[in-house]
Amino acid sequence: MYTLYYAPGAASMVVHWLLIEFGAKHELRRLDLDAKDQKRPEYLALNPRGVVPTLLVHGEPLTESAALVMHLADAHPSFGMAPEPGSVERGRYYQWILFLANTVMPAFRTWWYPHEAPGEPEAAKADAERRIHEAWDLLEAHLAKRGPYLLGPSVCAADFLLCMLMRWSRKMARPATEWPQLAAHAQRMKARPSFRTLYEREGLTEWL
Repeated sequence: MYTLYYAPGAASMVVHWLLIEFGAKHELRRLDLDAKDQKRPEYLALNPRGVVPTLLVHGEPLTESAALVMHLADAHPSFGMAPEPGSVERGRYYQWILFLANTVMPAFRTWWYPHEAPGEPEAAKADAERRIHEAWDLLEAHLAKRGPYLLGPSVCAADFLLCMLMRWSRKMARPATEWPQLAAHAQRMKARPSFRTLYEREGLTEWL
């Protein structure tokens, strides 16, 4: 049994999506980020950083969306969302998840909250957008050569993370769907029944 602390459309989205995809029994506890629910003492006892997501696994809290993606894929092996441990494909799978988590996600953080970065906020935001576009260029080239998914012909858990991040770009002047391979990837992922269910449960309407 899982319990997911989430906020609609936030980094918890990919975790919620995989729980639905796997048909895993879970309950949801929504946090109002504007009301600072994530900073309340009872939540900080589970996640001292005061961010989403937090996933309770048999009552034990786990955090970090990319880590939770990998954990859920391993915990539900029958869905084939992660390659065999020790294989080269497993290494590529780690590569893409960590690229998305360590390169793309921090750039989005700066784009949304440029005042947190050193220097002038306007310059920080412009640099973050440049880094995001460079990531899309790299992913576009990879998908054109080795797609249609990150690991080739079959979807893996990293593709769900990528799709969530592409959604985050929807309000940028040049969103990820301006890149043809990425746009096609997003359409394939959004066609999954679990995506429609995710949107219904989180009350989302944009980027359908």
